[in-house]
Amino acid sequence: MEFKPGHTVGIDLGTTFSTLAILDKEGNPVAIPNEDEETATPSLILLSETGHVIVGPNRMRAAMEDPKNVVERIKREMGNYEFHRTFDGQEITPEFMSALILKKLRQDGEKKIGPIGNAVITVPYYFNDARRKATQDAGKIAGVNVIDIINEPTAATLTYAWSRGELGAVTGDESPPRLALVYDLGGGTFDVTVVRYTPTHFQVMATDGDVYLGGIDWNDRLLNYLADEFKAVHGLDPRESPETVQVLRNDCDLAKIALTDGDQTTLTCRHAGKSHSVTITRQQFEDMTADLIQRTLDTTDLVLDQAKITADDLDAVVLVGGSTLMPRVGEALEQYTGKTPNRDVSPFTAVAQGAAIHAAILEAKHRGDGSEFAESVRKHLAAIQQEEVNSHGLGVVARNPRSGKMINHVMIPRNSRLPIEVSQTFKTNTDGQERVSIRVTEGDAPDPSAVSLIGTCRITDLPGELPKGSPIGVTYSFDTSGRISVTAEDKTGGKAARIEIDRRGGLTAEQVDAYSRLASDYQVE
Repeated sequence: MEFKPGHTVGIDLGTTFSTLAILDKEGNPVAIPNEDEETATPSLILLSETGHVIVGPNRMRAAMEDPKNVVERIKREMGNYEFHRTFDGQEITPEFMSALILKKLRQDGEKKIGPIGNAVITVPYYFNDARRKATQDAGKIAGVNVIDIINEPTAATLTYAWSRGELGAVTGDESPPRLALVYDLGGGTFDVTVVRYTPTHFQVMATDGDVYLGGIDWNDRLLNYLADEFKAVHGLDPRESPETVQVLRNDCDLAKIALTDGDQTTLTCRHAGKSHSVTITRQQFEDMTADLIQRTLDTTDLVLDQAKITADDLDAVVLVGGSTLMPRVGEALEQYTGKTPNRDVSPFTAVAQGAAIHAAILEAKHRGDGSEFAESVRKHLAAIQQEEVNSHGLGVVARNPRSGKMINHVMIPRNSRLPIEVSQTFKTNTDGQERVSIRVTEGDAPDPSAVSLIGTCRITDLPGELPKGSPIGVTYSFDTSGRISVTAEDKTGGKAARIEIDRRGGLTAEQVDAYSRLASDYQVE
């Protein structure tokens, strides 16, 4: 792991807001304000005139822009190789657009703390390999040395433990482990994770989530309700106008906040010279979004089951993410777990602060005495150990001997503790088979078409006389840094092949370099 000159920070690259934080010399994780003195920068981009972009504008300003110039919710497109926009005659990808947000965070952060050289960037635990690689590439394009990608619930747990004085508190007797369920409902993604931890050891036991579930889905329910009411009165659908939708998205976000604090609010839609207003109560809002809450509870139930615990075993239920401020979220979770959710950490900055803690742990371990922290802080940080699990299964495409159909055979199930190595023996399909292809998949579905192919390992020139059913040994290994290695061996003749999959796919190294040069040409404010 290489550290470049400059500060090492943590970055929460969010769907709706992004935050940069750093661990100060006394060991306190601090969110760094942007140039507007806000700790959260909207993950909203205006593609303005040639060579000029605005990151984090006021949403009303964005609503007045041509929708073709507005980029939002880009986190949901990370890892989507088909998604792109055209700006200034250039085709730009989600990685490049996310890099503009990171560039803005870095620029504003450096005005407060000086040069930034390294960063840990957070992702939802349920981000797959392609999305994680895309996030890492975005950092490179922005000119940031990404030393690690950390999962958001793990980061939030670090902040929670720090807030309780339980992090790195090395004493004569090790404290008994605590079990925390981290419920992270952000603007665009949802994760729930069970973590067992002591002051010096963090172990993720199980995790699950949804990269297409977040606060913006609650907003969209309000928008669709208002649009349907408008259409019923005027016979026109305001959703057909991108300009109107931009305005409504802002208004519905404000309405959701109003319903968090009050019992009712009024929404008005103006479209095609016509206007219609509706009054919405908190109860109506909760009724129209009840299925979204239930989706989060179903995931919570699944994770507890995978962790082999019950809600009674939990020491804490920790809420993270701005969307957890909706009253119904806390109520539903308390009804489900029987525990009052903990709101001691900031739902807006906890993830970035945890990323800063993780960054400091890495710095203390790898830079040693060269780190910026006080010696006592450095020793505590260096003593902390973390264990993760994989959020997606790793499999191989194989033929079912009973049905003859091709299936996705899972070699390493999701929520397996890392590092892990698994070996199994398969058989050749025909007499005289000359080659074997091991197609490595990511995902848990039995249907190969429902999972992602992330690599292929091939053995060629097998002995021509091999009979059908000859054994082929396959070994999968998955380390804590995300590297996946696959080895295949003909057990008859001893011929073997090996591949290493390290976040491949998406942009090539040449494309990342090209986008880096392009990003350096743009003025970001």
